[in-house]
Formats: sequence, structure tokens, C-alpha cells
Amino acid sequence: MNDVLRVELRDRIAVFTLDRPERLNAIGTRTVARLRAALEDVRDNDDIRALVLTGAGRAFSAGADLGEIESFTRPGEFRDFVGRLTEAFALLEEFPKPSVAAVHGFAFGGGLELALACDLRVAERGARLGLPEMKLGVLPGAGGTQRLPRLIPPAVARQMILTGEPVDAERAYALGLVNELAAPGGALGAAEALAARLAAGAPLALAAGKRLVGHGLGMDLTAAVAYERETVSVLFCTEDREEGLKAFRERRPGEFRGV
Repeated sequence: MNDVLRVELRDRIAVFTLDRPERLNAIGTRTVARLRAALEDVRDNDDIRALVLTGAGRAFSAGADLGEIESFTRPGEFRDFVGRLTEAFALLEEFPKPSVAAVHGFAFGGGLELALACDLRVAERGARLGLPEMKLGVLPGAGGTQRLPRLIPPAVARQMILTGEPVDAERAYALGLVNELAAPGGALGAAEALAARLAAGAPLALAAGKRLVGHGLGMDLTAAVAYERETVSVLFCTEDREEGLKAFRERRPGEFRGV
């Protein structure tokens, strides 16, 4: 199973590489299982503070493995496959450590849905991002129709979903779908640099920030602000908060331990 996803640990950053370049990193059952296992392994590793996802070869990912999907003989098999895919992406979205997708070439279908489940996205200029399922007579089934319009204007998301037409990285950046643009060949380096900045933060505050943004969007404003107040009150009692204030006074970077 290790042949479909490589995991490397680089100075507080875990780099996950989709490793099926001969299939443009198509995401099948083995990749989903390996992704889930890797996320569970890294979750409790206190030495890892951030996560980067990238793809081997000339693309981030072409999407779900159509060859595997075409082998299904019963409707229930496809439902189960989509269920596993959705659960894996939800696990990534709820992961307590910040994640960055490094997109090069293209991220289509399930590949874009994987990138959407990350906290942030870096893309090389000229890369393309899209949900082409409509052109196959279906629709995205692993969160694409729901996460995309939460990140960009709904009218633009609707157009991308209903036409199946991609946008280039420059347009994605203007829309807010991509956080940073990189030169050709530079997506992984830029994503690792961004992840390093994230990894320098306080782990408890990073995890809490993810929860506040993710869960708060589903609340009314009054409840969300109350949720924020309670969360930051808990953080105030941490040793990392004390270290942060001390570091600020001493004009040095904080040395956070996640306590």
C-alpha cells in the first residue's frame, strides 16, 4: 500500500506525496486507505506541526480512479467508494494540524476535492483547477459541491460545477481559492515555506483556530462569537500563551510546546 502515497518528515512538517505518476495520481481505494492511515499516524506525533500534500510527476491529481470506478458492478460499490473518499477528506479537514496543498499541473475532480479539504492551497502559475464531473454525466461526490462555494463566490462555484470547466491558478488566486501563487516548479517549495511559518505557531492555538473557522461558519454570528470567546479564554490559561507574551517582550520567536 505504501507505493501509492509517500510520507516524509521534514523539520516539523509531514509531506504526503500522491505517488501514482503513471496514472496522474488518480485516487483509488488504496490511496484513500493509505491517506487515512498516514493522517492517523501523524496526528499524535508532537514533532509534526504542519502537513503538506503534493503529487509526484506532472500533476497534483487527475481525480478519482476511473479505472477502478468502471470495474464496479453494483451501485452499492460506488456508494461505498464515495463514502470512504468523503470520510478521508473529512478527516483531513478536521485534522488538528494545519495543512497546505501544493498544486502543480492540474487538480481535477477528486484531486481538487482533496485540495479543498486542506486549510490552504499554493498553486504554480499555469496550473488548472476544476471539477469536470459534469462532462461525464455525474457530479463531484466527495465534498466538491459544498466546499467550493464556501471558498469562492457561489455564482462562480456554480459555473465551475455545472459546466465542468476549470480555472487557471491565476484566476483561482484572484477568487481566493488559492492562497499563494508560485513560479512553475515552485509549488512544493512555496507550500513547505508556508507550512514552516504555520509550524512555528502555538499548536493549541493552531488547532483551535481551525475549529473556530470551520465550525463557526455553520453557526449564527452570536453563537459563533460566544464560541470564540470561550475558546480564547481556554488558550489564555496555557503555557504557550505565557511563552508567547514573554517572547514578544524579549523580541524573539516563541518556543511553543503545545501545553
